[in-house]
Amino acid sequence: MDVTVEGKEALEVDADLIAFGLVERSDKDALLPTHLKEADTATGGFLSAAWDRKEIKGKKGEVSLFPLPGGRRRIALVGLGKPADLSLESVRLGLGYLSRQIRGKGVRSLCVHLPSFTLGKLLPEDAAKAVADGHALAAYEFNRLKSERSDPEKRRLVIALSKEHVRVKDRVTTPLNREARLLDTVLWARDIANLPADTATPQFLADQALQLGKDFKLKVTVFDEKKLTEMGCGGILAVGGGSVHPPRMVILEYAGTGGRNAKTVAVVGKGITFDSGGISIKPSAAMWEMKFDKCGAVAVLGILRAAAELKLRNNVVGVMCLAENLPGGSAYRPGDVVKSFSGKTIEVLNTDAEGRVVLSDGLSYVASKHNPDQIIDLATLTGACVVALGIDTAGLLSNDDRVAAGLLTASERTGERLWRLPLTQVHKDMVKGEVGDVRNSTELPMAGTLTAAAFLSEFVAGKPWAHLDIAGTAWVAKAPQYTPSYTPHGATGFGVRLLINYLENLA
Repeated sequence: MDVTVEGKEALEVDADLIAFGLVERSDKDALLPTHLKEADTATGGFLSAAWDRKEIKGKKGEVSLFPLPGGRRRIALVGLGKPADLSLESVRLGLGYLSRQIRGKGVRSLCVHLPSFTLGKLLPEDAAKAVADGHALAAYEFNRLKSERSDPEKRRLVIALSKEHVRVKDRVTTPLNREARLLDTVLWARDIANLPADTATPQFLADQALQLGKDFKLKVTVFDEKKLTEMGCGGILAVGGGSVHPPRMVILEYAGTGGRNAKTVAVVGKGITFDSGGISIKPSAAMWEMKFDKCGAVAVLGILRAAAELKLRNNVVGVMCLAENLPGGSAYRPGDVVKSFSGKTIEVLNTDAEGRVVLSDGLSYVASKHNPDQIIDLATLTGACVVALGIDTAGLLSNDDRVAAGLLTASERTGERLWRLPLTQVHKDMVKGEVGDVRNSTELPMAGTLTAAAFLSEFVAGKPWAHLDIAGTAWVAKAPQYTPSYTPHGATGFGVRLLINYLENLA
């Protein structure tokens, strides 16, 4: 992402479009806001005329464009909503709406007047990062598989500090450059997550991890089906047994820069490259979306890449649990009892509850072999979470209040929303097996997200642990009006910015 910081007024920057933030006006606001006076003069009074006619109101989602003399340059007014509600998410959403509106309109450079997006309420360095988030994430488009496609728009972003913020240029520039690199990783992860199952097989994702290891000096270990058998990873082997594409478990290790004081955090991702439901087959409607069932594992790829590129202080161990869940002569069946890496047996009641089965091996492996200080898993695990929280909020369940609190703080700062749900002994009792130690489904129409997390808690060996159910947030099928403006159709890359922020705060 091409981004620069200028210690000058926005109108002095040579850019195709100059954007100013505008909070929602009240009935008493008769005069044009003072931060728009120079822009109004530059447009020959167009802004004040539109203000007087109440054409511009500053409401969330409102974007108004005005030409400057000469025709090449324009001014954009970006609605931020009510002043009392101004937040970093308001800024992300505003830039998302703007980025969508100018797509395909020949804007090669965008200058953002930063003070009008902070209004003395937000720290300039945080607001600048939010500007970059909304701009880059909304501009993303996945078209690499089309026979006729245009190159993705490359748009230079300039943050104009103006006189109000020029003294903090260094304070803004460093975190903004880091954010730009992080956003490049999020878009890279989106590209992988959007690939169909005929391309993104378990071995393909393992190869991506191996290449990442070469590019960023990570230690990468790939366990094939033969090694998984020797290790006793019966969960992954069972789920992947019906596919011609054999399962894989991938371990990525990043050594942090914090030395002896560095904590080790394991991030474990569900990577079902396609989920038909197996023998317990899903309805055909919208089954194509199940190519996104790998998004937890792809997020792990993104987190490890960003951790290495940004040189985070803490050690990070990534685990990708990769399999394709298909029916077939060698597929696992309802009624089977599977022995996991931990030695615990899993009674299979529903082969479509496969995510928790593959994660059982990944969680118990990393807990015993790497002894991390914390474990966090990301998984598109349950439709029940979508019913409970919708498509803008992921479920958080944890056995540790401090880990949960840290994740909620990171959620607030990144806009990747979490809501903590309960995990009680009742839920743990519900997954106790009849003929095995635990069962992968209760077959009851209640507490589906909670019992899935209760199942996973059996495999973390008592380590501080959090489970993120990203079933609703990992992808957007049609980008309806109520999704964030910076999440276009397809994979969102949810979890990468969240976990990197969490890891930075943990240091």
